[in-house]
Amino acid sequence: MGDAHRIGVVGLGVISRAYLDTLAGRAAVRVTAVADLDTSRSAAAAAELPGVRALTVEELLSSPDVDTVLNLTTPAAHAAIALGAVGHGKNVYGEKPLAATLADAHTVIDAAAQAGVGVGCAPDTVLGTGVQTARAAVEAGSIGRPLFASAVMVTPGHERWHPQPDFYYTAGGGPLLDMGPYYLTALVHLLGPVRAVIGAAGRLRTERVIGSGPRAGERIPVEVDSHVSGVLEHVNGTLTTLTTSFDGVATTAAPIEVHGETGTLSVPDPNRFDGEVRLHPLGDTRWHTLPVSAGYEDGARGVGLLDFVAAGGQRANGELALHVLETMTALLRSSAEGRRIELTTSARVPAPVPLTPARSWRDRATPSPA
Repeated sequence: MGDAHRIGVVGLGVISRAYLDTLAGRAAVRVTAVADLDTSRSAAAAAELPGVRALTVEELLSSPDVDTVLNLTTPAAHAAIALGAVGHGKNVYGEKPLAATLADAHTVIDAAAQAGVGVGCAPDTVLGTGVQTARAAVEAGSIGRPLFASAVMVTPGHERWHPQPDFYYTAGGGPLLDMGPYYLTALVHLLGPVRAVIGAAGRLRTERVIGSGPRAGERIPVEVDSHVSGVLEHVNGTLTTLTTSFDGVATTAAPIEVHGETGTLSVPDPNRFDGEVRLHPLGDTRWHTLPVSAGYEDGARGVGLLDFVAAGGQRANGELALHVLETMTALLRSSAEGRRIELTTSARVPAPVPLTPARSWRDRATPSPA
């Protein structure tokens, strides 16, 4: 355990439980400290994890017992925490998006490069068997040359289930910046980076009603667009139509479909690690479910951080997160300005994930706490 990579977690909201469950007891990494503005949260988390200290945010960022800061704060705080970690010579791996604004994201990437530390960023769901099996099929030529794709995310809004949903409707939130990273990151894996976008967006409701928890019935303001559509021009010439909405009830559309010269591929929800990948070859009359052929089996939140530590940030990396963020903010700019926007960033397509059995990456030095 002395050689384990040491992780300090900042932000102990809803998503932190999934990360801590994945990281606890690993041989390769060790959670050494936790911090939250709500000190009762950090005390409770530390009490569940042997050897973990509850610190203030500043104490954690400067702690000599932390190699990488896992940033699970709300989007508005992503850049500040990342810069604090980088300023103390630490790597940072954060929840998506990389920052609430493109300017802040550039600042984080530039500061990390100058300090010689790494930046990683969710989503890591795209490293699971769903998207990776689909990517393997595309790269094997199962649909021939890809021509165009569609990506659809429709939900009535997270306020129906999240007890503290305010940040979903403020800067850094909305359906595109919240859910778009899953879809856009998957699309880069499948089709490569984006060179230009055209977008349209709207906000038909100025308030939302919290549906669960102690604040149920409370109205919160909507400060961002709640429905965003657009067209992505990929560098390789393919086109993707994208819809992300907090205004719909349901949809029958596949999360992602990739259409090629000799077939169509149905890709499962990129917010999940698994799911069926289906192929409809040209001239056939039915869909065929493809066998799992790539990705982390039985993936869970945090596998991207384990990959970041083990593979030196090859996959869930800051360059990709910056490109995804620019793609999203460019869609919003395009909507506001009524014009096509060319991107200034690009990203290398991350290395594919070979089929990795759960027992290989879920190694535990000690049992996970109950």
